[in-house]
Amino acid sequence: MTEAILLFSPHGSPNKGFPHKAKGRVHWILQGLCVSCAALGLAAISYNKHLNGKAHFASWHGLLGLLTVCVVALQSLAAVPLIYHSLAKGWSLAKLKRYHAASGLVTYLLGSVSLLLGLCSAWFTASIGGYAWYLSALCPAVSALVVMNQVSSAYMAKKRLQS
Repeated sequence: MTEAILLFSPHGSPNKGFPHKAKGRVHWILQGLCVSCAALGLAAISYNKHLNGKAHFASWHGLLGLLTVCVVALQSLAAVPLIYHSLAKGWSLAKLKRYHAASGLVTYLLGSVSLLLGLCSAWFTASIGGYAWYLSALCPAVSALVVMNQVSSAYMAKKRLQS
């Protein structure tokens, strides 16, 4: 998901020279893979919980993870009018892109918080301790800050140009 978002970054993406439409298609493909992996992961986790007789979605990590997977699926469905703009009568493409970016950022932050909550689980803290835990927690936090910066600067710059 991170690379799919950072495709549009002017810094450090391997496809800098691609036209915006090609970046949009690659973004769409990567996000489709992301939704598929999230759904398969959720199914595997639910099946494993069922096999072991454990409660489903009993922790904050589990509940927020379920919410995040649902929001990721909704965000992907809501992006269809960006590809087929004729489906969004009465909406400008610029407005749709702004809403998609803002809701995508919220979705990404939900995923980051869910991941951080998973790092606080009893199993993970028993398996990983000390500096390794802090390094593990730093990774999604820094990724979230990079994505927040990229999305907000991309849309704030457009707003300044329009003013």
